[in-house]
Amino acid sequence: MVTHVTEGVKVTVETFYQPEYSRPNVNEYMFSYRITIENRSLHTVKLLKRHWYITDTATSNREVEGDGVVGKQPVLEPGAIHQYVSGCQLGSEIGRMRGTYTMQRVMDRKEFEVQIPPFELITPGKMN
Repeated sequence: MVTHVTEGVKVTVETFYQPEYSRPNVNEYMFSYRITIENRSLHTVKLLKRHWYITDTATSNREVEGDGVVGKQPVLEPGAIHQYVSGCQLGSEIGRMRGTYTMQRVMDRKEFEVQIPPFELITPGKMN
């Protein structure tokens, strides 16, 4: 589990290898990750966009951008928590992800970037 706080917004990431959705014989490895976003600031914030950088040791690097997370643009009051689960398929047993969320303070519409801490995607057999 990794955690990072930017401007009072805490992002925690937990990762899981999904063997039931993976096919190692054709180099398809499925991972899921659970993200917890906690608003520790004094302001209500809205998550507008996400921007991911995905590194896979078997293929070239990828970038993924889009509005919100899993179809939502959650609004978090001070002290509120939003949690979601998503996934990433890799062509190798080892990868890495990092990224940012574009957030907006609701009171004055000021946008700011929240860092998503880098995290590893590693099959259990490669963890040694």
